[in-house]
Amino acid sequence: QVQLVESGGGLVQAGGSLTLSCAASGLTLIDYAMAWFRQAPGKEHEFVAAISRSGGRSYYDDSGEGRFTITRDNAKNTVHLQMNSLKPEDTAVYFCEAGKELYYSTNAEDMYEYWGQGTQITVSS
Repeated sequence: QVQLVESGGGLVQAGGSLTLSCAASGLTLIDYAMAWFRQAPGKEHEFVAAISRSGGRSYYDDSGEGRFTITRDNAKNTVHLQMNSLKPEDTAVYFCEAGKELYYSTNAEDMYEYWGQGTQITVSS
């Protein structure tokens, strides 16, 4: 059974940093592209970042470009999202997702096969 478990969320002041982690089990991580999506209160899911199977390519939504960094450790079956210079508008539940192919847009979320329960990030102003 595939499980993706996110951790690392919490409350942080604007300008602060957080690192989210996603622990994968029940699959061989190198077989999957990985992505982070988020859902803010009252809004739809939106793409945040994605990384290729080997980790050689990564993509970001414009809102996170230059502030967020997605990495992966296939040997440890983990994916991370380093988030710097956080803003109140980053407040959302963040989801880790896995798919056979790499997609990096909000309307491609359905192409990801597995996702976790999410972790809440709240950024105070």
